This record gives sequence, structure tokens and C-alpha cells, in this order.
Amino acid sequence: MSPEPYEVFAVRYAHNPAARSAHNFVGGDPHDVPMPLDYFVWAIRGNGRTFIVDTGFDEAMARKRQRDFLRSPGEGLKAIGINPDSIEDVILTHMHYDHCGNYNLFPNAKYHLQDIEMAYCTGRCMCHSALKAPFEEEDVVAMVRKVFAGRVKFHDGAAELAPGISVHHVGGHSKGLQVVRVWTRRGWLVVASDASHFYANMEQGRAFPIMHSLANTLEGYERLWELASDRSNVIPGHDPIILDRYPAAAQGLEGVVVRLDADPNA
Repeated sequence: MSPEPYEVFAVRYAHNPAARSAHNFVGGDPHDVPMPLDYFVWAIRGNGRTFIVDTGFDEAMARKRQRDFLRSPGEGLKAIGINPDSIEDVILTHMHYDHCGNYNLFPNAKYHLQDIEMAYCTGRCMCHSALKAPFEEEDVVAMVRKVFAGRVKFHDGAAELAPGISVHHVGGHSKGLQVVRVWTRRGWLVVASDASHFYANMEQGRAFPIMHSLANTLEGYERLWELASDRSNVIPGHDPIILDRYPAAAQGLEGVVVRLDADPNA
């Protein structure tokens, strides 16, 4: 018997207007047109539980990484009635700087992470500048501290976190990247995070250039579609299109929070 459908929200907190299509595909892009990135955290609510997917970065990190900081992810969550202090479960899709910062925002949460991702970001691969570039030392150290505080739940591959919510290791972009499968009113929806930055990456079979494994990235697209009830139910990690494709969570939240379990806009 399926659980009651969950609500799923995308909360936009930052923007990179300088990105171009040549930056977003392996081998570049012959058109080389503007192709900006948005930065999101996600919230899953229903059946008496609320899960947060990824924690974003703060204003100081935005300055360091030259991103436009729009609002704290916590501010966006509060706009839909979610108090960060009340959150008990945070799913980290991977440990790149834009997905695991703000590590004091959820003081009462347990963090769900793949074994292999923690090993990757604390192991020999971080001796290579090209591989460690998307990671931040302080983010990794903060997660190690959470491990010692008993606040990390490790997973090895697929795991059910609650009826209708599961994580699935796909790798590719980062060695331990996991995606989140959620039961919604439209069937199974997949929060893909950086398994596909844009719709175009997976739809055209052209990978985003930051990765641990090109083969796993490309194979991961097929896995995303297998997990979802429909290909349209796979939500990429950084595509501004979702702000137009899905309705705002409430009046006044246009461009800030969209409802991913709702029917897409016509």
C-alpha cells in the first residue's frame, strides 16, 4: 500500500548569471550562449515528516565562489512554513560546496550520506586539485564533526528513509552522489540534484564537465528515468527552467519557491 503523496518544493537561494552553454557540457557547445545556473535546496513534506535535501551555501561562500546570493536557504524554507530548527532529517546528495554548506542551519537534524562520498572527500582523491575543486575544507571538516557527534546516518547504495522516500547512489558527478525518489500525486518523482545539472544534460546525453566519472554520469541518466514514473518527473539540480515549469508554492513566492509535485505549467 502506497503512503499518502508527499509535497516537494524547490527553494532557490543563489544564481550564477555568468555561466554560458560552453561551460555546461563536456567538450563545450558550438553556440556558446548564456546559460545561467540557479542554486536550490529541496524540501519534502508529508506523512508527518519533513526532509530537507541539501543545505546550500551562505553569503560568504557566494562571495568566495563569485555567485549571486539571493537569500538564506533557511529564509526560503520559512516562507513555506518550515522551521529549520524542527528538521530531523537532512539528505545530502553529495559534498560539493553548494550542497552541504550552512552546516549550523539544522541543529537538530541527522544527515543522510553515502559511505562512498565521505570516503571520497576525505581520501586520496582530494590530493588532486582538479578533483577537490568543488569541495570546501571547512564543509568536510564540519561533516566529520557530525560523524563523531553521532549525527550522520550512512547508506551504501539504495535505502528507504521512510515509506515513499528513498535514496539511490548513482555517482558520476561526485563519486558518492545520491538521488532522492519520492512518492507524489504525480507518481514517483526524482530529485536528481547534480546527477543532471540541466534538463539538457540528460535529454541530450551531454554531461556537465565537473565529474568523477563520465561513464557513471551518462549511465546515471538512464537510472534517473528508471526511478521516475515519467521522464518529466526527474528534476535537475541547477536548471532555471523549473521556475517557469512549476507553479509558485504560494502567492508572492514566484521565482523563490516552486511546487514540484504540482502539475507543470502549460
